[in-house]
Amino acid sequence: MRYPPNFLDEIRARLSVSSVVGRKVALKRAGREYKGLSPFKMEKTPSFTVNDQKGFYHCFASGEHGDIFTFVMKTDGLTFPEAVERLAEEAGVPMPKLSPRDEAREDERERLYRIVEMAAAFFEAALMTGAGAEARRYLEKRGLARETIASFRLGYAPNDRAGLRNHLAAAGFKVEEMIASGMLIGGDDIPVAYDRFRHRVTFPIADLRGRVMAFGGRALDPNAPAKYLNSPDTPLFHKGFNLYNAHRARGPAHDKGRVIAVEGYMDVIALTEAGFGESVAPLGTALTEEQVKLLWRMADEPILCFDGDAAGRKAAFRAVETALPLLKPGFSVRFAFLPGGLDPDDLVRQQGPQAFAAELGKTRALFDVLWEREAQEQDLSTPEQRAAFEARLKAMVGKIGDAAVRAHYERELRETLWALNRTVVREIARGQGPRRGAGGAVRRNNVTPDWRVRERAR
Repeated sequence: MRYPPNFLDEIRARLSVSSVVGRKVALKRAGREYKGLSPFKMEKTPSFTVNDQKGFYHCFASGEHGDIFTFVMKTDGLTFPEAVERLAEEAGVPMPKLSPRDEAREDERERLYRIVEMAAAFFEAALMTGAGAEARRYLEKRGLARETIASFRLGYAPNDRAGLRNHLAAAGFKVEEMIASGMLIGGDDIPVAYDRFRHRVTFPIADLRGRVMAFGGRALDPNAPAKYLNSPDTPLFHKGFNLYNAHRARGPAHDKGRVIAVEGYMDVIALTEAGFGESVAPLGTALTEEQVKLLWRMADEPILCFDGDAAGRKAAFRAVETALPLLKPGFSVRFAFLPGGLDPDDLVRQQGPQAFAAELGKTRALFDVLWEREAQEQDLSTPEQRAAFEARLKAMVGKIGDAAVRAHYERELRETLWALNRTVVREIARGQGPRRGAGGAVRRNNVTPDWRVRERAR
């Protein structure tokens, strides 16, 4: 029986590997992993490891490796369907009942994956042809090594309305399938469906299993209507639910205990080249709730990295509003703002990886960016203005779903507002007016906990 991938993923999400393995193996925490004696081979020194974030176990003594389904099959002698049924019951996930229509839909998904994979290979090959010379020059100008280009499977979509369509048709795929995969643009008002990506550098987008499911395309024609173009939502791909490079970043993110979310494909690739393999990016959208949850599967406090210009601040403020209701004990986000309007790609190429690492050492907490968001261009010299400012902050904090986190934010807010009021009143009394930061905004860093200590010491 075939099982929908989302059904198996739901079981994995509800049952950690350590909880399943721990029924048969005595596990002890070792850093970010668990260790124990191998259940597959007699040994005195533990060589069996379990990694919950990566979702697998590994036995160095025997070479056995797998997920919760594999472990139950190996240790209990079950078939895959039997293991799935047992773990689904434990997880409280109802077994799917695949109708003939459902099975047909799964077959359709597999064909769509084959189409998109074939498109990735087609674009890779096209990059190496004479027609791909301009695309190669673009990538070389961006400083990418050949190994990086190959590793990320970058390619070139030829300037041809039917190049990919003819290639896929020769492999036996129907035009309707090509349209459903997002590779062709078609419709009732389009007599002949045509290639979606044309004369663009292509960036394959993979799911968490590493299967190509969509593409991003960077225009080589400066007059193209859209500089970047993404695949549309398809049965395989929903851009708000995925992150570029997530499948590659999971390992480095676990090893380093952090994940870095930047804004673009090239930023991710440049950072990976520079040693920051834990980098990912949203897919042409503002950060979504689903993407925040995906980031939390990789690290407890993802770093959201933005350009330090007005557009970067605006994007960060939107991210605050998205993340705030989702906060829970131990899980938040931090913000890094790069200097001089530089993006990560520019920074590492102009100043080196150490410059980017230095910026990561200066991240700001969500509360601080929330404060800045509400304090923009605000005059807080009167009690009424400060009351309105307080009301806005309280309304935002009230959106936090977790009661414990919300209570801590409310306490932090009360203390910080108290310090702000005291400062403003003193400065007004001295004839100095309210303290302001860049752009006229009253900055929270004037009333940080350290500042409050200094205030109390006066």
